[in-house]
Amino acid sequence: MALALCPQVLCSLGGWLSLYISFCRLNKHRSFEWSCRLVTFTHGILSIGFSAYIGFIDGPWPFTHPGSPNTPLQVHVLCLTLGYFIFDLGWCIYFQSEGPLMLAHHTLSILGIIMALVLGESGTEVNAVLFGSEITNPLLQMRWFLRETGRYHSFTGDVVDFLFVALFTGVRIGVGARLLFCELVSPKPRWFVKVGGVAMYAVSWCFMFSIWRFAWRKSIKKYHAWRTRRGEERQLKQNGHLKTH
Repeated sequence: MALALCPQVLCSLGGWLSLYISFCRLNKHRSFEWSCRLVTFTHGILSIGFSAYIGFIDGPWPFTHPGSPNTPLQVHVLCLTLGYFIFDLGWCIYFQSEGPLMLAHHTLSILGIIMALVLGESGTEVNAVLFGSEITNPLLQMRWFLRETGRYHSFTGDVVDFLFVALFTGVRIGVGARLLFCELVSPKPRWFVKVGGVAMYAVSWCFMFSIWRFAWRKSIKKYHAWRTRRGEERQLKQNGHLKTH
């Protein structure tokens, strides 16, 4: 079964690579990372849609049926995503663009998907992890594109940052904790599948610490800028130089 899925994974890898090459040709004036992040954004949108349909509509429900046999739709989506993660991991290693934490996340994702495909089970919870992991990805890419185009320090940038932090905290940490608990207490999933779930959740917490630290620093910076602006306005009012309507 696993060998029969290799052509599907290779087709997925070839598709993502072809999309990357197309973006590079269409954006010759941009960096290679620009094109790679366009691929990442595209995968994020597709994986969110597919995994949401599987989890909320097609089923089974991951909180009550972890360790269930894989459905054909789950297998197709996992093969599609496996091809993407292989492409992105290879790109990150070649261009040395990411640190050890992101490389560990990609490696665990690849191993988790391969494990589910080889076992023919646990695709339900792996798909749920995919949904939780990718739901913040488009926002992360939007943040990078805003910085590249000089539009990050704006109301749009603040909204993107707020939604990213809120979704990461609520879905990957909050809902992720519930999913991990259901996985651990269920007798169906294999023990090494449970270990993989713990490892992925630990990686999410490592990301969370960095995100909270960034959010705190940005909030403090915004607060000090607001205090400075208010102080200048009061001084102008006292000196009679501030126009009032």
